Order: sequence, then C-alpha cells, then structure tokens
Amino acid sequence: MAGLIDKLHWLGHASFVIRDGKAIYFDPYKIEEEVAKADLVLVTHGHFDHCSPDDIHKVIRPETVIVTVFDNEEKLSGIAGQIAEVKYVMPGNKVTVGDVVVEAVPAYNTNKNFHPRGNNWVGFVVEIDGEKVYHSGDTDLIPEMSLIECDIALLPVSGTYVMTAGEAVMAAKEIGPKIAVPMHYGDVVGDEEDAREFETMCECEVRVLGKE
Repeated sequence: MAGLIDKLHWLGHASFVIRDGKAIYFDPYKIEEEVAKADLVLVTHGHFDHCSPDDIHKVIRPETVIVTVFDNEEKLSGIAGQIAEVKYVMPGNKVTVGDVVVEAVPAYNTNKNFHPRGNNWVGFVVEIDGEKVYHSGDTDLIPEMSLIECDIALLPVSGTYVMTAGEAVMAAKEIGPKIAVPMHYGDVVGDEEDAREFETMCECEVRVLGKE
C-alpha cells in the first residue's frame, strides 16, 4: 500500500493536494480547471497566494468542507453557501472532518512583519490513516515547531516572506519528520535552487516534488 508521500502532489508554490480516495487541498492557488473535486480544503491565511476564492471555486463541490482562519470569513462569504461547511480555527484548535483529523498550529514571522503572530494564522497537521502531514503555512522558524509530530513536513524555503532554506533545515531538525518537502518557491518568490539547497543540507529524507 502506498504511503502518504506517494499520494501527495505539489501544485506549485504552497499548494498541495492529497489524493487518497478523497481529495484534500492545502492553499489551492493557480489551479488548473480539470482537477479532482475536494472533500476538504485547508487555507492557512488570507494572502492572495494562499486564500484564492477563484481557485477554491475550481475545486469545491456541494459536499466540500473548508477549514480556515477567522480572517477569511468575508473573503469566502461567496463560497460558504455553496458547500457543506466552513470551519473557522485558531492555533491550538482541532477538528475532525469525516475520518480526517485536522489540528491548527501556529504560523508567524519572528524577524519580519508579513505574518504577525497576533493575526492567529495557522499551519495544519492533518492525520490520515495513522500518518500525519504538516503544512507549515507561511512561517519562520518558531519555538512551537519542537512540539509538532508528523511523518511529512511541508516547509517554505524561499526566504523574503518566510523561512530561508537554511532556516527550514533547522526547522526540520526541530520537527524530526521522516520526510521533508520544500515549498513556497517557483511563484511570487524563490526558485528551485532554494529547494535544492534545502535538499543538500537537510539531515532527513527530502523529496523535491515536481509541479503537477
């Protein structure tokens, strides 16, 4: 049976989908028209490259559930009535959608001001069939990462708005996943060199995923 890493697909930037009989999207952005319809959509915060109503429209169906932060309530108001439910969370909250457990965890900047801690924006730890994947959202290396338990960590590497590749290496060391996947590059900021730098320096297994 394929592990979760084989069901994880990078859609570019910080956007991923897990296809495991169901479809779970993280921060859908610049989505192609022909995609699997979502059972669950997770949106970390309100910046345009993470909460894109146009792209969310492409993946939803009437049964879709969205889990996101309170800041996105107005931005998603046109979508809320078209789907089953929107669940709003803060760091520390845990919700269950079907057989998927979703924990919202802190995501914020420590040495820049693009993602203030006070905004209560999040990353997500998602448990599916006993495996956990951590999508860190837009964040720097933060103390709370030492508390994250996951099998797969999706970590930004581009710098500027988030961690650099070197900082992401330190984050991976704190978290201790089986596999780390670099993200947040190739659009807006960063490129594949950041991903390869992370791959070279990281002590755990790294998968640099091709964009689908």
